[in-house]
Amino acid sequence: MSSTFAQSLRALDADRGRGTTLGLLAAVGLLAAWTLWFFRAGVSVHEASNDARIEVAQAAHSIDAPVAGRVVDTWIVLGREVQAGDVLLAIDADAERMRLAEEEARLGSVQPQLEALGRQLTSLTRSLTSERAATATALEQARAHSEDTRIAAAQADDEARRAGRLAAQGAISEVEGLRARALADSERAAAGSAALESGRLAAAQGARDMEAASREEELRRAMASLEGQRRVAVAAADVLRREIARRTIRAEIAGRIGQDSIVRPGEYVKEGQRLGEIVPPGRLRAVADFAPEAALGRIRPGQPARLRLDGFPWTQYGVVPATVTAVGGELHAGNVRVELELEPAPGSRIPLQHGLPGTVEIDVERATPAEIVFRASGRALGRPVAALRADAKP
Repeated sequence: MSSTFAQSLRALDADRGRGTTLGLLAAVGLLAAWTLWFFRAGVSVHEASNDARIEVAQAAHSIDAPVAGRVVDTWIVLGREVQAGDVLLAIDADAERMRLAEEEARLGSVQPQLEALGRQLTSLTRSLTSERAATATALEQARAHSEDTRIAAAQADDEARRAGRLAAQGAISEVEGLRARALADSERAAAGSAALESGRLAAAQGARDMEAASREEELRRAMASLEGQRRVAVAAADVLRREIARRTIRAEIAGRIGQDSIVRPGEYVKEGQRLGEIVPPGRLRAVADFAPEAALGRIRPGQPARLRLDGFPWTQYGVVPATVTAVGGELHAGNVRVELELEPAPGSRIPLQHGLPGTVEIDVERATPAEIVFRASGRALGRPVAALRADAKP
């Protein structure tokens, strides 16, 4: 072997040794950098929910059928702007209107009867008052006359006694004595007749009072019966008016009809059937449902988030920045409700509106890759054996 060839081989061996050393140094450096990154670097950890949507901050108002019946006309049109009090749907109320007409006719017949009985009662009261006044006057006159005749009879008796004594003494004739006695008897009879007339007048007035009281009681009973009928008719009419009003569904708030059930005139609706909803104007927010293990203790107000809307690819339209504002403390349908405030960019091309679905990602913390790996391993090892077996099934 020539000396030149031997030198070449030694040079190649030297270069190969230097390359191996450099490779080892590079590998050790990369491993050290990766180890440093693995244990010291901070990585954003986020929780995601595919069940997210945009809602109006003020709750939407549901439009429900208050009663069952046939639809006469409807103004529930998707996207229609309505004001509070606008008619949305009319349900057939012909039967209730007919019954209302009957009750109103009954009221129309009862009221004149009540007024007529009232006039009779008033007339009876006035007549009785007038009769009592006249009887009182006549009774007073009769009593005065009875008193006069009693006094006259007493005087005639005295005169008859004196005439009798004088006739017995012969001072006057017997005929004059008999005449005085006859006059006394006549005055006594007149006094008795006057007393009887006074009693008759009082008895007659008492009989008239009893008759008037009986008639008044009859009138009052008839009026009470008619008043009862009137109140029943009024109550029935009020109920029917409310039933008719219930069959005309009006908007309780102003807003836009966000969804409808496409109910057409002639169709029948059930009581409580959902017919649509009214979305009020106002600030929009994002709402997402998270699993309890992902939300409780991890998601808190103030955390940044991103909203990706279905139908608007994020690679083309971007994402909508958001911030967590509230986290539910109780489960609803097995999930935790999270509310977020939207912070769209001024030049965003996404038309934000109520009801848009999407996905929400929330940055819950920063952790090292080692913590993330160890945490995932701990979760996997902590799962029940039954769950692992279920996952292993094809």
